[in-house]
Amino acid sequence: MNCRVVITQISNYLDGELPVTVRQELEQHLGECKECELIISQTKLTVELYCDAEIVELPEDVKSRLHQALRNKLHRSPQP
Repeated sequence: MNCRVVITQISNYLDGELPVTVRQELEQHLGECKECELIISQTKLTVELYCDAEIVELPEDVKSRLHQALRNKLHRSPQP
């Protein structure tokens, strides 16, 4: 197990959806890698904080500017 695999499996790990052997490998890696341990713990805290959060409606002008910025970004991004 390496850091890249841990990152790709964060959601499955936190949701308890990993096979036992993969979970064990991931947890062994977490015991040896403080960076991944920190990423997992911070992600878990973030999910816990926002899980029960109230949805806040954005003002229309903010939505418009956000959508325009996203459109601009998409048009500048190289296409695959």
